[in-house]
Amino acid sequence: MSPPAPTRARAPRSSSLRRRLLLGILLPVIGLVALNAVSHYRDALQAANTAYDRTLLASAKTISEQIDVKGSGGDAQLFARVPYAALEAFEADNQSRMYYKVSTPGGVLVSGFEDLPEWQGKVPQDTPYAALVDFYDDQYRGEPVRVAALLQPVASIGGQGIALIQVAETLELRETLARQMLIDTLWRQGLLVAVIALVVVWVVQSATRPVRTLSERLRERPENDLTPIAAEGAPRELWPLINATNHVMARLEHLLEHQRRFVRDTSHQLRTPLAVLKTQVQSALRGDQAPDVALREILHTVDRATRMANQMLALAKVEQLREQARASATRLNVVVREVALDLAPLLAEQGIEFDIDTEPTWVQAHEWMLSELTRNLLHNAIKHTPRGGRLQVKVQVDAGAQGLLRVSNDGPMLSDLQRERLFEPFAAMGGQMGAGLGLAICRSIVDALDGRIDVLNRDTEVGAQGGVDVLVWFPLGNSTPASSG
Repeated sequence: MSPPAPTRARAPRSSSLRRRLLLGILLPVIGLVALNAVSHYRDALQAANTAYDRTLLASAKTISEQIDVKGSGGDAQLFARVPYAALEAFEADNQSRMYYKVSTPGGVLVSGFEDLPEWQGKVPQDTPYAALVDFYDDQYRGEPVRVAALLQPVASIGGQGIALIQVAETLELRETLARQMLIDTLWRQGLLVAVIALVVVWVVQSATRPVRTLSERLRERPENDLTPIAAEGAPRELWPLINATNHVMARLEHLLEHQRRFVRDTSHQLRTPLAVLKTQVQSALRGDQAPDVALREILHTVDRATRMANQMLALAKVEQLREQARASATRLNVVVREVALDLAPLLAEQGIEFDIDTEPTWVQAHEWMLSELTRNLLHNAIKHTPRGGRLQVKVQVDAGAQGLLRVSNDGPMLSDLQRERLFEPFAAMGGQMGAGLGLAICRSIVDALDGRIDVLNRDTEVGAQGGVDVLVWFPLGNSTPASSG
């Protein structure tokens, strides 16, 4: 029965890269376009007001040409005969109406609409017009109007004086023009936003196409294909993701290879002791051997199979710890002394002279790894130390600022061939290597801790007994309390 096809996870809407890019680009653009539209509309409206104000000023000056004066100073009298028809030329398309009023600066009506509100302001100092004119907004007959108040000097043969000319215009034409300008502005800016949106969508689609292509390639891969991703044409911004993905795939490939190797080695190595155990049980049932002899042989086979299973499980645990977070600092000297104390009965049984010398040494490692490493090294050293021989253990910080564990025994020195195969799994050495996993476990632990291990034949003087030194270097850790106790 084939495994079910993996279902595609549905990403939340907020996690869309394209949506984030579109919103992140379009929203600021729309905001800027809106601000630009408001600014453009205000500028256009101001320009229109200036143009219409000039029309009011022209109307006032036209009226001023119809004014006459007799006398001067306080006795000056103004006369004006301005027909309303004179203002028709300034009324555009019958959309607005104009009103005028001519009076003295003191408020005496000369001509025009008497009820037009009097001017209460003053002539600005920085006016852009070559006239004494003031423009202001007011109300006349319930309607808003724009008014130009012109102080016009009047001179004739009969005298001279000053006339106040007020010309008011309703705002229909201005409002119509303002609405038209607003519509034109919004239409143009809306078209600009639409063009920008289309360009942004196209750019975002093009920019994210490599991501979609990469996703499709990964989705179409076979289940067991963990080869690195080949994406030579990918943008530079994608390479950190590609490199990280390749790193994860390499780790997965390593774990799967270790799992396959573990299953293969387990099935191969346990098959033999189980077959031997079955043969021994059958032989015991037939009575081929005495019961006590058969039980001792069965016990020996079970011990060997148990030791092998424990060692293979230790190898699997090393790989598990390798993938975990970085370990905290652990006191190597404490771990080594605890393991040595556990193995003291075995040392006494072999009559081995044991010497241990440790100094406080903090290393960056898991406590279990250090304990398993030390236990395997001491077991191996005890196995190859002759009865009554000497075994030395030393822990120190070496000159290279690394933690150093040295295990020295008086056992036989190694040949070149033995040294080459020393750390290989299930390597036999003179028929005394047992399951052949002890030093392989040590090498795996040391590699996982970024350390280094070496086995050296001890230099001896003439007539002296030889021996082997195992040296293990560890990266130092901070002197902080760890779980090693």
